[in-house]
Amino acid sequence: MIRMARALSLFFSAPPHTYSTRFRQKSASAGFRTLHQPIIHSNVKTKSLRCSSRQSSAQTTSTSKQSAIDSSEKEDEKKNRVSTRQRVNKGDQEEDIDPRQFRENRLQVLAAMKDSGVNPYPHTFHVSLSIAAFIEKYGGLSSGEHLNDVEVSLAGRIMSKRSSGTKLNFYDLHADGAKVQVMADASSSGMEGDEFVKHHAGIKRGDIVGICGHPGKSKRGELSIFPSSMTVLSPCLRMLPVKDDRVRTKESEGDDMSGIWAPGRPRHPERYALKDQETRYRQRYLDLMVNSEVRNIFKTTSKIKSYVRQFLEDLDFLEVGTPMMNMIPGGAAARPFLTHHNDLDMRLYMRIAPELRLKELIIGGFDRVYEIGTQFRNEGIDLTHNPEFTTCEFYMAYKDYNDLMELTEQMLPGMVKKLTGGYKIKYHADGADRDPIEIDFTPPFRRIDVIQGLEEAAGLDIPKDLSSDEANKYLIDACNKFDVKCSSPQTTARLLDKLVEHFLEETCLNPTFIINHPQIMSPLAKWHRTRPGLAERFELFVNKHELCNAYTELNDPIVQRQCFADQLKDRQSGDDEAMAFDEAFCTALEYGLPPTAGWGMGMDRLAMILTDSQNIKEVILFPAMKPQL
Repeated sequence: MIRMARALSLFFSAPPHTYSTRFRQKSASAGFRTLHQPIIHSNVKTKSLRCSSRQSSAQTTSTSKQSAIDSSEKEDEKKNRVSTRQRVNKGDQEEDIDPRQFRENRLQVLAAMKDSGVNPYPHTFHVSLSIAAFIEKYGGLSSGEHLNDVEVSLAGRIMSKRSSGTKLNFYDLHADGAKVQVMADASSSGMEGDEFVKHHAGIKRGDIVGICGHPGKSKRGELSIFPSSMTVLSPCLRMLPVKDDRVRTKESEGDDMSGIWAPGRPRHPERYALKDQETRYRQRYLDLMVNSEVRNIFKTTSKIKSYVRQFLEDLDFLEVGTPMMNMIPGGAAARPFLTHHNDLDMRLYMRIAPELRLKELIIGGFDRVYEIGTQFRNEGIDLTHNPEFTTCEFYMAYKDYNDLMELTEQMLPGMVKKLTGGYKIKYHADGADRDPIEIDFTPPFRRIDVIQGLEEAAGLDIPKDLSSDEANKYLIDACNKFDVKCSSPQTTARLLDKLVEHFLEETCLNPTFIINHPQIMSPLAKWHRTRPGLAERFELFVNKHELCNAYTELNDPIVQRQCFADQLKDRQSGDDEAMAFDEAFCTALEYGLPPTAGWGMGMDRLAMILTDSQNIKEVILFPAMKPQL
C-alpha cells in the first residue's frame, strides 16, 4: 500500500506539461482512480471475488444512519433527475477531457497499479443474481423499503454516473439489456474520511464492476442496490459517447421517451448516443453498448430465426447442414467467391445456395429438411445486398408450389403477429426523414402472373415460344421502348427479369406473389402442368424487394440436364451468373426424387422490414466494409 501511495503522489505531482491545464484544474473532481483506494476488497490471490462476511456485516447500517439516508434521499434524487448530458458533466467531469488524454491518464493509472502489485483485471467475480432477476425478485418492494439483512451481488457496466455532494453517488448499472440504479452512500460503505471520495472517483462510465450490497427502493420508488462494496472488474480505457435525452423529433412527439423499441414500430436513430454509421458498423460492440435500440433489433433477428425453426419443426422438418465449400457453385444464378484447398491443391467455391445438396437428402429418404445458414455471393454491395447473408431453405416431399404459397401465408403473418401483436407494421421505405408507410401482412396475399402481368402493365404481346429468336428480339425492343436498361449479354431470361423488375415488382408494397415464371428463367423448377413454356414457381415480394423464392422441383434428370446445358450456353455467352452444370446432381436425380416443393427466404431482408431498417448492414452484426484508409 505504501508503494501504491508513492505511485499516486508521483502521478498527481507530474510536471504541468504531462496533462492539460483544464485537466489540472479538474483532476480532483474528475476523480481518476487513486492508487491507495481499496479497489479490490477481498484477497487478490483468491480464485473468486465474493462478498465476505465482513462486507455482509458492514452493509447492515445503524438505525440512525439509515434514517439520515432516508431523510436526504428525496432531495438527492430530485437533483439526480436531470438530462443525461447534464448528469454526466456534473458527476463525471472527465467527459470534458480530450479522449486521447482520458485514455492516456487511465493507462498511467493502470500501469502504476500493476507496478504496485495490484491486478486491475480480476479473474472472476461471484454474481448471485442477474440484473433482470434482481428486478423481477425485488421490484415489488415499497417505496423507501430496504432489505438490510439480504445480501446480493450484481455485475455489469456503468453507463451513467452522477453525484449528490461528496457522500452520495448514483450509478446506472447495465447488463444483458436490463438496468438498475446503484445508490452508493458513504455512511454505509465502511470507508472513512476521503477514502470513499477517492474510491468512487476512480469508477468511470464504461467500467465493468461487481457490486455487493442489499436491495431496496428509494423514497421515489426506484429499485436500487445499496452497495457495501464496489469492485472494478474491467476498466474502460476509452470515453463512451453520450446520449442526449433532450433530442425529440416530430415523429417522436407524444412518446414516453423510454427508449424501448419493439418490432414493427419506427426506429429513432436520432436518439442514439453513437450516430455515425461508419463507426457503428465497424465497432458493433460499441454500437450495442450505447444504443439500446440496436440491441433490441438484433434480439429481433434472433427471434425471427427461432420462429422459423419452431414453425418448421412443428411440421416435422429436420434441420440439417450442407457444405460451405463446393467444387461447383450450384443452386442459384450468382457469381461465387473462389478459394483454394492447399492439401488437395483444388479450387473450391463458397456456396451460393444449399439447394442441390438439400434435394439430395430428399432423394436419400429425409422427406422434410431445412437449413438456416450463411450464403456467399461475390456481387455488389448496396442497401439490400451483402456478400454474406443468411437464408432459410426447406424442401417437402409430395408437395407443390401451391402448397408452399399456403404455407407462406401461414408462416409470415403468424410471425408478424407474434412479434408485433398485429398484421400491420410501419416502415420508412423512403428514408428515415420521410413519413413511414404501412405494410399489411394480412393473408391471403395478392398474386400476379408474370406474362399476363407484363402484358397488362406494359401493353405487350409477348411471343409464346420464349426460346425463339423472335421472342428475344421482341423483348429487346420492349426494353428500348420503355428505357429499361439491360446490360450484355441480353439473353431472354435477363430481359424478362428486367421487365418484371420495372413493371411488376414496383407494385408490390404489401406481400405479393409473382407466379408462373417462364421456364427459361427457372432452370431448377418443374414445368407448368397446364401452361407450356412456364414453370410452377413463385417469388414473394414485400416493399418492392424479393423475400422468398419457391417452386415445384424439377425431378426429371433428362430435362434437368438439358436445362443445365442451356444455362451453360448463357455462361459461354458472357453471363457469369448463369448456373453451372452439376453432373453429380443429375446422377442423384437418376435414383429418383419424389414430387417435391422447395422454398427459400432471405432472413436478413425480412429482418430489415420488421425492424424498420433501410440498410441491410443494420441487421447484420458484422457487415462487409471497405478497408479503412
